[in-house]
Amino acid sequence: AAGIDPDRATLFRQSAVPEVCELQWILQNVVNVGFLQMGHSYKDKVAKGVPPSSALLCYPVLMAADILLYDADEVPVGKDQQQHLEFTRQFARSFNHRYGEVFRMPDAMISESAAVVPGLDGTKMSKSVGNTIPLFLEGKPLKKRLGKIVTDATPLEEPKDPNDCTIIKLYRLFASDAQVAEMESSYRAGNYGYGHAKVALKEAMDEHLAPLRERRAELLAEPDKVEAILTDAAQRARARAQAVMQRVRQA
Repeated sequence: AAGIDPDRATLFRQSAVPEVCELQWILQNVVNVGFLQMGHSYKDKVAKGVPPSSALLCYPVLMAADILLYDADEVPVGKDQQQHLEFTRQFARSFNHRYGEVFRMPDAMISESAAVVPGLDGTKMSKSVGNTIPLFLEGKPLKKRLGKIVTDATPLEEPKDPNDCTIIKLYRLFASDAQVAEMESSYRAGNYGYGHAKVALKEAMDEHLAPLRERRAELLAEPDKVEAILTDAAQRARARAQAVMQRVRQA
């Protein structure tokens, strides 16, 4: 619905390719626990009170398996995910050093223009944190969700800093340059509240996402078609995964 073409991209459920779990287990035999404990994501989550389970610790190995299993050359990642790819390269290097040149070494494809989407609390949007705004939420539920965006206590009549506001950071993702400039000007002028900005954000989201919502409704009306797309893609993905796993097992 958001524009990915299943004729060009292989869209499938991860669980449809069980080889990913097998490869994760095999890779864990060449990965040091101390190395995994240095992961930024692991340390951040534990510091925030997330239980330090073995699954959380080994999640980078699962991500590595998901990359190496398909002979990826380049992996599009944000800067915050760059360490995961560095880990992947290290795991592949360790395996190749021990068993021969089995894995292709993937490179990071980092876009400087790619946005880190802020969540309701201003930190990176994440399901595990619970600060998300579902892409296809609309109407009153969307309004209620946007109402939870955290702001400071600056009175309505006072000028506000547009460079340090989660609402404007989200607004920039949906509005035109002219619309963003107008909101920034309103912030600096005063007599413009965060409530006004949240209304403008919802309007921009509704306008931008309207065709995506329409396309999603069409897809939801044809669940068999969606299932066929996923099944076909999973077969293609698994064929590639099995070829890689054959090399791994032989090595």
